[in-house]
Amino acid sequence: MSLKRVSALIVAALVAGTTAIPASATPTVATGTTADPCSMAVGAFDAEGNTGGASVVATKPPTADPSSGKVKVFPLKESSTWYVSALTSQYWKYGMVISGSGLYYVNILWDSGEPDPKVTSRRMGGGWDRFTQIEESRTAYLKRASYFYGLRDDGVLFRWDLNGFKALGSYLGFGSVKTMTMISTTATYDTLLATTRGGALYTIRIPATSPMKPIVKQVRAQGWGSFDSLVAVRCGKQSTLLTAVDHDTDAAYLYAVGHATGPTTPIQNLGKIPTPFPGTTHHGVVGETEDLFGE
Repeated sequence: MSLKRVSALIVAALVAGTTAIPASATPTVATGTTADPCSMAVGAFDAEGNTGGASVVATKPPTADPSSGKVKVFPLKESSTWYVSALTSQYWKYGMVISGSGLYYVNILWDSGEPDPKVTSRRMGGGWDRFTQIEESRTAYLKRASYFYGLRDDGVLFRWDLNGFKALGSYLGFGSVKTMTMISTTATYDTLLATTRGGALYTIRIPATSPMKPIVKQVRAQGWGSFDSLVAVRCGKQSTLLTAVDHDTDAAYLYAVGHATGPTTPIQNLGKIPTPFPGTTHHGVVGETEDLFGE
């Protein structure tokens, strides 16, 4: 088993809320070879803020290891990608969530000397009750600023610099977006993968330059309308492993998505994930030094 495969299992263990994690390990994505397929950790929260989710492996059909340990945060309605890190005796994951009208930074810490994880939070600001989607973009080794994105219910997409949470502009025109996830975090641009209420699938490339001018490309014209959550991680050098969740049926499907090139983007349906995915919001759980390059 490769080091990268071991590290992917560390991420999965943190999703499950366990502490059986090798010491001094650094989370990262799997290599994505035939013998060592890509995997992803899909986190979840129910309406009361209890964690859930599963570790999913890109076999065909997919295999999955549901979360066993549960951690209680607080009631929330949206979550961005969560990031994980590890030291010799401590492991933690952190992310941004919307609860009521507030945006919160939440950290969950596992310490080898403590029986239970410790949950801490910090309120980042108010006025977030109208936001329907949030997502975060970090690049490895500080190649550029870390960005935070929020989609308001009137279709305005906002961007902030996470260092000091400074506003960096907005762009109108995304009122039809139903759900979105990050698939690229490069030095010069971010790319969101988004579905519309009409069932289309799009990429939204957002250059790091100012003013904010997204570039939108249709990937598929239909077939994605039933999904309420998208969760993506990098697979290989420039592809994406994508979990799409239907909240009405608690069912999730796994897709291997090639480097995004608009309508010519290759997408392989690997099948239904063999475990229920209950919860009101789902999110990726990744290592904090993982760049995405899905488009």
